Amino acid sequence: MLDDRAKLLLKALVERYIADGQPVGSRTLSRASGLELSPATIRNVMSDLEELGLIVSPHTSAGRIPTARGYRFFVDTMVMAQRDTRHLEPMVQATLAPDQPQKVISNAAQMLSSLSHYVGVVMAPRRTSVFRHIEFLRLSDKRLLVIIVSPDGDVQNRVLFTDFDYSQNQLIEAANFLNAHYAGRDLEEVRERLKNEVEALCSEIASLMQAAVQVGSEAIESRDEVVIAGERNLLTVSDFSSDMGSLRKLFELFEQKAQIMRLLDISNRAEGVRIYIGGESQVVPFQELSVVTAPYEVDGQVVGTLGVIGPTRMPYDKMIQIVDITSKLVSSALSHSR
Repeated sequence: MLDDRAKLLLKALVERYIADGQPVGSRTLSRASGLELSPATIRNVMSDLEELGLIVSPHTSAGRIPTARGYRFFVDTMVMAQRDTRHLEPMVQATLAPDQPQKVISNAAQMLSSLSHYVGVVMAPRRTSVFRHIEFLRLSDKRLLVIIVSPDGDVQNRVLFTDFDYSQNQLIEAANFLNAHYAGRDLEEVRERLKNEVEALCSEIASLMQAAVQVGSEAIESRDEVVIAGERNLLTVSDFSSDMGSLRKLFELFEQKAQIMRLLDISNRAEGVRIYIGGESQVVPFQELSVVTAPYEVDGQVVGTLGVIGPTRMPYDKMIQIVDITSKLVSSALSHSR
């Protein structure tokens, strides 16, 4: 929708603002763009870009800064990431230590943070929700303890509140049925099969088993984790360091991790590098943040996501390169360690 002149001016404005963080005036833009245009012509183009919602003028300055929409247009149409990442590859490869798979995830988060100077995040590979053994222990009226043992021997306990007061014999019957028919199966599959295969049992025990499968699935999924490195890097970012309220919210975000998990889970379903810009959707919870992500694989199967979290005023071309090469080398390290 923009002509070449407007695109070039927008590109120059975004790049200048990313570089120094100051609103860009028409004189600066004339020099940065390399175009032989009069200040009046540049002001007219800037006015058009502002009407389109791509740039905005802060109250305290005559210059302009990009909006979330402006960043998105810049990223989608103008960032030509140089995918030649040969200069990064030896450093990342040495740090990931593929002979120590348990350290690949934490090392990848540290590497992303070190290369970007922002925050590195890696969602650890999802664990399959399979159980080896399940037991029920009656705690009191309508309150049970569900004990789930995973194939690797990990034990998860969850308290289950029920509408019915089960006897110990009923609990043993339900556990025996689940262990005999479903041990070793994914809990999502068990949930579906239970809908059709429990007519032979009384409805109370069927309800108990379905509730147990639900809490079992939640218990195993809760072990999924996100590894975060470099939060303190944001203390040196001028966009955040001058506002203690923003910093406090950011560090709460990293402590709770739930929103980051949801973001990475969405990225997990996308192909290649994805960029999420704060202010353009509810995916990124803060207007001042952007997230660059990519999924990684083990033996061709996507198992997790990694990325960089930083200010919207980040050098996107560089971040794309860093995230892209790290995802490829994490995939390689984990696949070769099996």
